[in-house]
Amino acid sequence: ATADQLIDVIEKNRVYIPCLFVFNKIDQITVEELDVLERVPHSELISAHLEWNLQTLLEKMWAYLHLIRIYTKPRGQIPDYSSPVVMNASKTTIEDFCLRIHRQIIKSFKYAWVWGSSVRHNPQKVGKEHKLSDE
Repeated sequence: ATADQLIDVIEKNRVYIPCLFVFNKIDQITVEELDVLERVPHSELISAHLEWNLQTLLEKMWAYLHLIRIYTKPRGQIPDYSSPVVMNASKTTIEDFCLRIHRQIIKSFKYAWVWGSSVRHNPQKVGKEHKLSDE
């Protein structure tokens, strides 16, 4: 970090956000040019036409944006893995999830049944302070 960035952070007059450089059309450049581009920090090399590195780009975007996916499961049905609720990784409690869906839900909330890596047993009954994890 530079001295200017340090001053900006102390004075709180600027917000620095992560940046990801995406270089497209890597199928049309030489190996030497590719080597140079690979050394650029915070970058991903793709070919949209040939669909090279698109999955890697997607994973990197999720990591840079600090997003997690939460899947809902209606009682007596299987989870719908096609449409997750996307949340910021810094706000992952059950209460944050309820507020994301609708602010009235938390008023009548008693407990939630959670499956996945954020609990010891599948399923587990948790309160509104429980922190959820990705998938």
